[in-house]
Amino acid sequence: MTIVLERTADPERARGRGALSNVVGRYERQTRVLVDDGWDDGWRDDDLVPPPLRTEVIRDATRTIIARNNSPDISFDRSINPYRGCEHGCIYCFARPTHAYLGMSPGIDFESRIFAKPDAAALLAKELSAPGYVVKTIAMGTNTDPYQPIEKKMRITRSILEVLREFRHPVGIVTKSPLILRDIDILSEMAQMGLAKVALSVTTLDRKLARMMEPRAGTPARRLQAIKALSEAGIRTGVMFAPAIPALNDGEMEAVLRAASEMGASSAGYVLLRLPLEIKDLFREWLEANVPDRAKHVMSLVRQMRGGKDYDSQWHTRMRGTGAYAEMMARRFQMAVKRLGLNKPSRPLDISKFRKPPRPGDQLSLL
Repeated sequence: MTIVLERTADPERARGRGALSNVVGRYERQTRVLVDDGWDDGWRDDDLVPPPLRTEVIRDATRTIIARNNSPDISFDRSINPYRGCEHGCIYCFARPTHAYLGMSPGIDFESRIFAKPDAAALLAKELSAPGYVVKTIAMGTNTDPYQPIEKKMRITRSILEVLREFRHPVGIVTKSPLILRDIDILSEMAQMGLAKVALSVTTLDRKLARMMEPRAGTPARRLQAIKALSEAGIRTGVMFAPAIPALNDGEMEAVLRAASEMGASSAGYVLLRLPLEIKDLFREWLEANVPDRAKHVMSLVRQMRGGKDYDSQWHTRMRGTGAYAEMMARRFQMAVKRLGLNKPSRPLDISKFRKPPRPGDQLSLL
């Protein structure tokens, strides 16, 4: 007897990952299912249990490194992503659908088949040296995390920071990894020149919930400790409560902001859960498997804040939602920020210090 399973990934191999499925991307002509032929029904030989799924690192041969956007509801127009895909495996990650462009699944492929850009530093130096380059803050961590686990070995993010420091170019980083503390030497030096700021993403203080939602990210306690260490090193540090998921973690908003403030965070932000394209099905599947008693309620509230849909991509409302529940969440955030003294006016990062450092073979200046 052949049994077709609903999930498209072996649950034994996928243990420790965020997604439960590996459905094909939206551009593929064929689909796939996981099939149980029944031969091991009723027994299991430990020697035959498949090994855990290992992360595959693929070289990304991109020819440019600075990505630009003209989105009217975000504060930056350029960013750098050292990696495509993210080992953290956050089930809610809005970047998951980008793996479909690569012919891969936004599910488990996204968190286990990572594209790395080892030439990023050299490409960046070339682009910053181009005639007519106009300086604006470069954002990192806006799509996938620049400090995901493979960065510990590959050190691509660090090499990018070394170039930015050399050019005295401003950078803003968002991460949920305490690995950022490895680069505190570079970041503190840049911060002294007004060139760097950091935000740690903290979605919950509940370690069990964090482990389910973000299986390979740093624990909430370690992220808070990272805020403390960065702040003490003179680096302007904030906290991002993102995503805020109704009836799952949104009740922790005030507690997370308070904990981050006590650790030295000076700013805060939040983003409502976003479920574009394939994520809506991946997230719903995850809800039903991990919090079945709340799954329907969570999705009902999501739709209430998205005009009756799972997601609405309208500019300016896609980050906050609409409706009574979204308005209440925004009000709670505003009150918490005011009470904690967060988000006080501060100077923007400094673009005036930018310089093109001399390169081998450059003609010496007569000045």
